[in-house]
Amino acid sequence: MNIVKEFKEFAVRGNVIDMAVGVIVGTSFGKIVSSFVSDVIMPPIGVLVGGVSFNDLAFTIKEAAGTSPAVVIAYGKFAQTVIDFTIIAIVIFLVVRLINSLKHKAQAEPAAPAALSKDQVLLTEIRDLLKK
Repeated sequence: MNIVKEFKEFAVRGNVIDMAVGVIVGTSFGKIVSSFVSDVIMPPIGVLVGGVSFNDLAFTIKEAAGTSPAVVIAYGKFAQTVIDFTIIAIVIFLVVRLINSLKHKAQAEPAAPAALSKDQVLLTEIRDLLKK
Protein backbone atom coordinates (compact mmCIF):
# COMPACT_ATOMS: atom_id res chain seq x y z
CA MET A 1 0.00 0.00 0.00
CA ASN A 2 2.88 2.38 0.67
CA ILE A 3 3.93 2.30 -3.01
CA VAL A 4 0.40 3.18 -4.14
CA LYS A 5 0.30 6.11 -1.72
CA GLU A 6 3.70 7.37 -2.90
CA PHE A 7 2.66 7.05 -6.55
CA LYS A 8 -0.57 8.94 -5.87
CA GLU A 9 1.37 11.78 -4.22
CA PHE A 10 3.80 11.82 -7.15
CA ALA A 11 1.09 11.78 -9.82
CA VAL A 12 -0.92 14.65 -8.38
CA ARG A 13 2.10 16.83 -7.69
CA GLY A 14 1.99 20.06 -9.70
CA ASN A 15 5.20 19.38 -11.62
CA VAL A 16 3.88 16.16 -13.14
CA ILE A 17 0.65 17.81 -14.24
CA ASP A 18 2.56 20.77 -15.70
CA MET A 19 4.81 18.36 -17.58
CA ALA A 20 1.82 16.45 -18.95
CA VAL A 21 0.23 19.66 -20.18
CA GLY A 22 3.55 20.65 -21.74
CA VAL A 23 3.85 17.34 -23.59
CA ILE A 24 0.29 17.61 -24.93
CA VAL A 25 0.75 21.21 -26.06
CA GLY A 26 4.18 20.37 -27.49
CA THR A 27 2.76 17.50 -29.51
CA SER A 28 0.04 19.71 -30.92
CA PHE A 29 2.56 22.45 -31.64
CA GLY A 30 4.76 19.93 -33.45
CA LYS A 31 1.86 18.95 -35.70
CA ILE A 32 1.17 22.61 -36.49
CA VAL A 33 4.80 23.28 -37.36
CA SER A 34 5.04 20.11 -39.45
CA SER A 35 1.98 21.15 -41.41
CA PHE A 36 3.36 24.69 -41.79
CA VAL A 37 6.66 23.39 -43.11
CA SER A 38 5.24 20.72 -45.43
CA ASP A 39 2.27 22.74 -46.72
CA VAL A 40 3.56 26.33 -46.74
CA ILE A 41 7.36 26.44 -46.75
CA MET A 42 8.40 23.36 -48.74
CA PRO A 43 6.27 23.90 -51.90
CA PRO A 44 8.01 27.22 -52.76
CA ILE A 45 11.40 25.67 -51.99
CA GLY A 46 10.47 22.75 -54.24
CA VAL A 47 9.62 25.20 -57.04
CA LEU A 48 12.96 26.98 -56.54
CA VAL A 49 14.87 23.71 -56.92
CA GLY A 50 13.06 22.74 -60.10
CA GLY A 51 9.56 21.69 -59.11
CA VAL A 52 10.68 18.72 -57.05
CA SER A 53 8.77 17.63 -53.96
CA PHE A 54 11.17 16.98 -51.10
CA ASN A 55 9.16 13.94 -50.00
CA ASP A 56 9.83 12.33 -53.39
CA LEU A 57 13.60 12.74 -53.23
CA ALA A 58 15.22 9.37 -52.67
CA PHE A 59 18.22 7.35 -53.72
CA THR A 60 17.44 3.81 -54.86
CA ILE A 61 19.93 1.23 -53.63
CA LYS A 62 18.16 -1.82 -55.03
CA GLU A 63 15.24 -1.88 -57.45
CA ALA A 64 12.09 -3.79 -56.59
CA ALA A 65 12.19 -7.38 -57.73
CA GLY A 66 9.12 -9.60 -57.66
CA THR A 67 7.44 -9.30 -54.27
CA SER A 68 10.37 -7.60 -52.51
CA PRO A 69 10.08 -3.81 -52.37
CA ALA A 70 12.80 -1.45 -53.54
CA VAL A 71 15.46 -0.42 -51.05
CA VAL A 72 15.70 3.37 -50.98
CA ILE A 73 17.28 6.11 -48.90
CA ALA A 74 14.60 8.79 -48.58
CA TYR A 75 16.83 11.81 -48.04
CA GLY A 76 14.01 14.18 -49.02
CA LYS A 77 11.90 13.14 -46.04
CA PHE A 78 14.98 13.51 -43.85
CA ALA A 79 15.58 17.03 -45.19
CA GLN A 80 11.98 17.93 -44.42
CA THR A 81 12.34 16.59 -40.88
CA VAL A 82 15.52 18.63 -40.38
CA ILE A 83 13.72 21.76 -41.57
CA ASP A 84 10.80 20.98 -39.21
CA PHE A 85 13.21 20.61 -36.30
CA THR A 86 15.05 23.82 -37.17
CA ILE A 87 11.84 25.86 -37.29
CA ILE A 88 10.58 24.35 -34.01
CA ALA A 89 13.94 25.04 -32.34
CA ILE A 90 13.93 28.67 -33.53
CA VAL A 91 10.37 29.25 -32.34
CA ILE A 92 11.05 27.67 -28.94
CA PHE A 93 14.23 29.75 -28.63
CA LEU A 94 12.28 32.94 -29.35
CA VAL A 95 9.55 32.02 -26.85
CA VAL A 96 12.09 31.23 -24.11
CA ARG A 97 13.94 34.46 -24.91
CA LEU A 98 10.70 36.44 -24.62
CA ILE A 99 9.83 34.80 -21.30
CA ASN A 100 13.34 35.49 -19.95
CA SER A 101 13.18 39.13 -21.01
CA LEU A 102 9.82 39.51 -19.27
CA LYS A 103 11.31 37.95 -16.11
CA HIS A 104 14.29 40.32 -16.25
CA LYS A 105 12.00 43.33 -16.65
CA ALA A 106 9.92 42.22 -13.67
CA GLN A 107 13.03 41.76 -11.55
CA ALA A 108 14.61 45.03 -12.72
CA GLU A 109 11.67 47.15 -11.64
CA PRO A 110 12.13 47.63 -7.90
CA ALA A 111 9.03 47.84 -5.83
CA ALA A 112 8.09 51.36 -4.85
CA PRO A 113 8.95 52.06 -1.24
CA ALA A 114 5.95 52.11 1.00
CA ALA A 115 4.79 55.53 2.09
CA LEU A 116 5.79 56.42 5.63
CA SER A 117 3.03 56.66 8.19
CA LYS A 118 2.47 59.90 10.11
CA ASP A 119 4.22 58.42 13.14
CA GLN A 120 7.26 57.49 11.07
CA VAL A 121 7.43 60.94 9.47
CA LEU A 122 7.26 62.56 12.91
CA LEU A 123 9.95 60.26 14.30
CA THR A 124 12.17 60.98 11.30
CA GLU A 125 11.80 64.73 11.85
CA ILE A 126 12.63 64.32 15.57
CA ARG A 127 15.70 62.24 14.69
CA ASP A 128 16.89 64.85 12.21
CA LEU A 129 16.38 67.66 14.75
CA LEU A 130 18.35 65.73 17.39
CA LYS A 131 21.23 65.26 14.96
CA LYS A 132 21.43 69.03 14.47
